[in-house]
Amino acid sequence: MSATPMTPGAPPGAPLPFTPYQRFATGMLTLLQFAVILDFMIMSPLGAMIMPAMSMSAQQFGMVVSAYAFSAGLSGLMTAGFADRYDRKRLLLFFYTGFLLGTLWCGLATSYEMLLIARVVTGLFGGVIGSIVMAITADLFPPAQRGRVMGLLQGGFAASQVLGLPFGLFLASRWSWHAPFLALVALGVVAGVLIAVFMKPVNAHLAAGRSDGVARHLRHVLSKPLHWIAFAVTALLTTGGFMLMPFASAFVVHNVGVSLDHLPAVYLVTGLFTLVVSPFIGRMSDRFGPMPVFYTGCVITVVMVILYTHLGPSSLALLIVVNVVLFAGIFSRLIPWQAMVSGIPSPEQRGAFSAINSALQQLAGGVASLIAGHLVYIGADGQVKDFPLVGYVVVSSTVVAAVLMTVVARQKRQVH
Repeated sequence: MSATPMTPGAPPGAPLPFTPYQRFATGMLTLLQFAVILDFMIMSPLGAMIMPAMSMSAQQFGMVVSAYAFSAGLSGLMTAGFADRYDRKRLLLFFYTGFLLGTLWCGLATSYEMLLIARVVTGLFGGVIGSIVMAITADLFPPAQRGRVMGLLQGGFAASQVLGLPFGLFLASRWSWHAPFLALVALGVVAGVLIAVFMKPVNAHLAAGRSDGVARHLRHVLSKPLHWIAFAVTALLTTGGFMLMPFASAFVVHNVGVSLDHLPAVYLVTGLFTLVVSPFIGRMSDRFGPMPVFYTGCVITVVMVILYTHLGPSSLALLIVVNVVLFAGIFSRLIPWQAMVSGIPSPEQRGAFSAINSALQQLAGGVASLIAGHLVYIGADGQVKDFPLVGYVVVSSTVVAAVLMTVVARQKRQVH
């Protein structure tokens, strides 16, 4: 399907409206993103339950989180060679089916080893889905709409907090930590059926045709320096989530002093705010350009990460405020970057680029989780020790990403 043409007579800077099908496609992709993101997000708040239930150390739990990332990265690299050879809808449904089976396995796990293997399987399939969604988005939407689309897709992240995490924690506290995974499978099946039945094929990129083989196609994608700089920015922006999130629930409960019963309220309020602010960030990115929004997000992130990782015993209200502003900063980096990076590769290389980008992102996240697991340790009182060290690493990665963003923007102007 081709992108929507520019509206004749539209004033400069005016938002380019979506077609009815574009609105439908955005809704379907957001629903799918909700299921995939929740699968990853739920591990953090459940960590306070899973670690004692399975007698896991901080290092072991970090391995469970990073296992998903490492397998997702490997899968992305394996997928990159043929990602542009098929209808993107069919590719999406194949990997989504495997993701649901892996999530079911997580819900049935009864030991650390079983859960570790289940996360590997889930990552092999789920880790590729984000790159396919990004490729579909770039195929269906022109640059003038991508900021808003990325903002709406990130609404899937927010919705996972507003709806998914509180409900998942309720299920976990009512039954066991297995219950959220089983409920996620049921929800995921509904999303998969809707996409299979109502989404049109996404195969316009096949019209360009290619005579080169898989290896040569990959070489073409990897031979461009701009692509590598973009990969580096994505990996650096990933560091924050993978380093902070695995131990966030344990930190909030044992260091900040918020009870486990109040943990859903933290995610609920943060998610509601993110659900509102993400589309706004997308609109600002389309209207003013991604660079100003990105750098504003970097400044907010640096300040709030330092504040968050140094929190001591605090009130629930203060924690929520800090969490809300922190996520505002994180998404103000992520959304404009996604809008920019989606337009870097040519259409016939978009699938491979997105797969490699996602793979390196996941691998970097896996390394970040392992590093976090070795930087911190769980004290005898249950507190997460040396958590500020994690904050310093996140701040450093943000600063480097901001510098590289300038290089990407300059080279992108020269190329295009």
